[in-house]
Amino acid sequence: MKGVLAGRRAVVTGAASGIGRATAAMFAEAGAAVILVDRNAAAAEQVVAQCAPGDHRVVAMDVTDESAWGELAGSLADGCDILVNNAGAATLYPLAETTLAQWRAAMAVNLDSVFLGTRALLPILARSGRGAIVNVASIRGIVGGVNATAYCASKGAVRLFTKAVALECAALRNGVRVNSVHPGLIDTPLAAAALADPETAARRMAALPMARAGRADEIAAAILFAVGDAARYMTGAEIVIDGGTIAQ
Repeated sequence: MKGVLAGRRAVVTGAASGIGRATAAMFAEAGAAVILVDRNAAAAEQVVAQCAPGDHRVVAMDVTDESAWGELAGSLADGCDILVNNAGAATLYPLAETTLAQWRAAMAVNLDSVFLGTRALLPILARSGRGAIVNVASIRGIVGGVNATAYCASKGAVRLFTKAVALECAALRNGVRVNSVHPGLIDTPLAAAALADPETAARRMAALPMARAGRADEIAAAILFAVGDAARYMTGAEIVIDGGTIAQ
């Protein structure tokens, strides 16, 4: 792993915790200079303190803010090679109880941020000659789930947005590869509520073919592969990492 991203600069959103945190740390270990984007700058700074040394920095930012993406793009005049659109929210409500505001909030965080980040940084990634984007979706972007209409809709849209952008980049011959990662139940702060009750947690584990939740570093390892040279012929693909859940 060491050195596989040497000389590259990566932007990782939602980098202060969970999958984003693990990805930022793994990228730093692999030699990348990492820009950690998160609303919680203090937590992101703690991640930097634990990363392998490098030219890392934190950007405190709301990923649903179009102007903020423009400012970030403007700060990357000397280039960027990798974008990981990881920031998201587990918006889980029964359909009958879902308000329009909740629906729109789910789309803003889980989908709009992916669009805004991709649109803002794509010209810079194209100049890299080895640009790569990974969008972190979910298995709920492939199969449905109870009480998750807004979440499933947003993550399903990320899945097809990824494929559409991948094909557009291929047609433009701009050298940017675009892929999505689809985690199942992962032991992160985002999943804490789902695993807080021991009885609920036991039931969830029993339903998993591998009988355990995944780890954030297991998702980060797949993201590292997808942005690296080993995956240089892969674009428009979806990587499912769910312990066998949707194979049932």
